[in-house]
Amino acid sequence: MERTRAEVDATLQTAKLDAAELLPAAHCLRFGPAAAGDVCLLELEPALCGRLQAGHSLVIRGDKDEQAVLCSEDKTFDLKVADTSNMLLFIPGCKIPEQLKMEETHCNIIHTEIFGFSNNYWELRRCRPKLKKLKKLLMENTYEGPDSEKEKDSSHLKYTTGDLLDQIQASEEEIMTQLQVLNACEIGGSYWRILEFDYEMKLLNHITQLVDSESWSFSKVPLNTCLQELGPLEPDRRWYNSEDSVAPSAVLSLGEVYFELSADKICRATAQMLLQNAVKFNLAEFQEVWQQSVPEGMTTRLDQLQGLALVDRQSRPEIIFLLKVEDLPEGDQERFSSLFSLREKWTEEDIAPYIQDLCGEKQTVGALLTKYARSSMQNGVKVYNSRRPIS
Repeated sequence: MERTRAEVDATLQTAKLDAAELLPAAHCLRFGPAAAGDVCLLELEPALCGRLQAGHSLVIRGDKDEQAVLCSEDKTFDLKVADTSNMLLFIPGCKIPEQLKMEETHCNIIHTEIFGFSNNYWELRRCRPKLKKLKKLLMENTYEGPDSEKEKDSSHLKYTTGDLLDQIQASEEEIMTQLQVLNACEIGGSYWRILEFDYEMKLLNHITQLVDSESWSFSKVPLNTCLQELGPLEPDRRWYNSEDSVAPSAVLSLGEVYFELSADKICRATAQMLLQNAVKFNLAEFQEVWQQSVPEGMTTRLDQLQGLALVDRQSRPEIIFLLKVEDLPEGDQERFSSLFSLREKWTEEDIAPYIQDLCGEKQTVGALLTKYARSSMQNGVKVYNSRRPIS
């Protein structure tokens, strides 16, 4: 039964409300026959809402044992349930006061049907993409070259872009960026693969030897000539697209494509080759061997190893050892616990490469250290130790 204007005015009088202080229009609410409490409400920031209205999609990703995240084309968000003390009503076509003020209304009654209701809603919080699983999946079946036994066995798992989007909790743009960081490439029918490190170093050695024998400049290596010369040694050319230390950029000159050898990345890869088979390496001896191992004309520097190796200057003699940032835990507290179990006190210079990727939008390394570490002075140098006991 629908209310009349007289009944609405009587209700206002009982509630001791002055009708003159209210908009003349009154909404009379009633639950429709299909009203249900299983409606899910999602709160969106204006930019995301605009993208939805423009026809773009938002995707919820996560396996059964993972906390679900929501992804746009380029960002990842945690999904959190926010409870509210007031029941939220879902009313299609409902006009809010601002809209009613713009219309000429009389003392009319608007009969409104409630479609659904909820005592909570989903809110989004920007989070870091969960990319550790990406490397884990790709490392299950690394690429060792076209003639390796693994390539003859079809039982090894391989992943297309679609497969990765189904399994990795990150946006497509974040996944593609991380694939570049991992030096992954599409091989054998658009399957993403990571080059086996020994195979990668083999390719790199072929190229640097060719550059040296032809007296080419590291900054201007002719691509087609290089591929032709390496053809008898490596008939599969698909490595070129992934070998980031070999081809970070290419230029076109007089019809010939040239690429540049990145000295920093070649020095870094060479250091990894030297360190991966040693638990600890005398720093002075390592620097000497390292410099002798890179192509002539390239200069090695310890800052090329940020996030790859750690120097211990407190030991005698000083030592260096492999410590890759991608092998550390993904969570903030877990990452700091792992680092402080490895070393009790860190300088900001030493720890920064291992926590930089934890920084969110507008967050600094200093802010992270303030949250998870205590600072003190040691021999005139500021150092950081854990706020929590390390077991």
